Amino acid sequence: MPPAVPGPILRRRRLGIELRRLREQAGLTGDQVIERIGWASASKLSRLENGRSRPDPDDVDVLLTLYGADEEQRAELTGITHEAGDMRGWLRNFPVMTQQQRAFAELEAGCAEISEYNPVLVPGLLQTPGYARHRIMSAAQVAAQAGDQEHEDPETEVRARQARQSLLTRSPDVPRYTAVLEEAALGRRAGPPEVLHDQLVHLCEMALLPNVTLLLLLRDTRVGDWYLPPTAFSVYRFADPLDPETLAIEGGFTDVMSTEVNTLNRYKVVFEWLCSSALSASDTLSWLIEATGRLTGTAVESTAVYGPATAPTQRRRDSGRLTTER
Repeated sequence: MPPAVPGPILRRRRLGIELRRLREQAGLTGDQVIERIGWASASKLSRLENGRSRPDPDDVDVLLTLYGADEEQRAELTGITHEAGDMRGWLRNFPVMTQQQRAFAELEAGCAEISEYNPVLVPGLLQTPGYARHRIMSAAQVAAQAGDQEHEDPETEVRARQARQSLLTRSPDVPRYTAVLEEAALGRRAGPPEVLHDQLVHLCEMALLPNVTLLLLLRDTRVGDWYLPPTAFSVYRFADPLDPETLAIEGGFTDVMSTEVNTLNRYKVVFEWLCSSALSASDTLSWLIEATGRLTGTAVESTAVYGPATAPTQRRRDSGRLTTER
């Protein structure tokens, strides 16, 4: 079972924020710090404060002494420093993990809430092995045509994705998960009928989990003032308010992570628009059940198979209520 604690990358970002805050409280500039402790390069401090390097406990100890950190601050940040450097220990909690999946697994670990949107695919945390396999194989074909032979074995990638998915059913630290699905991601271009059928059935099952909310955006639905979301993205919020809320922007062949507040706020506004434009959770479940029936040529009564679609966490279309519930 993946760990219910933040991964090393998040720990590095948290440590960087705290070190920057202590430096500013001490009234020191970055250049003054470098001069007083005798580091050869200013970039070393910059990488630490931006969470871009594995922290050396001795370096952190020197900074805490210079900044006049008290015993409580020192104990907390020393613990975070060790967690930030323990990548191998953290990865031992996963049966398999690939480089491509690792960045997302680190963000998801320890999350209190995940909000996700993808305009063309079912999000990774909701994909069946069959659906994931088709997505991975199609991407590998593009890489091969481009002359890039450095890619993971597809079956290893599938198992890595499944390892990430267990966080939605772990106990007791299960996060709240909300995903806006596009109708286009569930169309016949997504894969063979049997793959799409299994994916739809899986989405129906996931929609019934008390911590999961799935909202469907129909292909002709207007969002805001004719707004068109340009890319897939996810927003991660953590139980500890001092851990930085993080945005992941998912591109076709590259991903971008950011904790910059102004950027985050824009995507949170977009997510609110998407949620308020999409079908409600109960209507989404009904649509998924009916779509499953259409694939098999069988009319399915949603309440007969799954019971009333009244998950406690469902969002309504009313944007005012949506704001208060989030």
